[in-house]
Amino acid sequence: MVARIYKPAKTAMQSGVANAKDWVLDYEPEDPPEVEPLMGWTSSSDMKQEVSLRFATKEEAVAYCEREGITYLLFETKDPPPRRGLSYADNFAFSRRGAWTH
Repeated sequence: MVARIYKPAKTAMQSGVANAKDWVLDYEPEDPPEVEPLMGWTSSSDMKQEVSLRFATKEEAVAYCEREGITYLLFETKDPPPRRGLSYADNFAFSRRGAWTH
């Protein structure tokens, strides 16, 4: 039983970082998925794939794994550089550096 600890990336469908602040602990699949012959659906008998735990910090996730005796892989992420706050009105400002064209 091996767990992955990582910080998820923000989704492409939103500009906020609501679900990307916490650290997530997921389990690696132990059994490969199987295709059922009747319907053709993919299934698995490994129920640990359904478990996903969220932690506020990386240290809490690592401490949980060490306390429970779970082998883990830690994936470090580097934070993106801070973005400068822009507004729609900045596109039409007189102090704009580039020419405004279509």
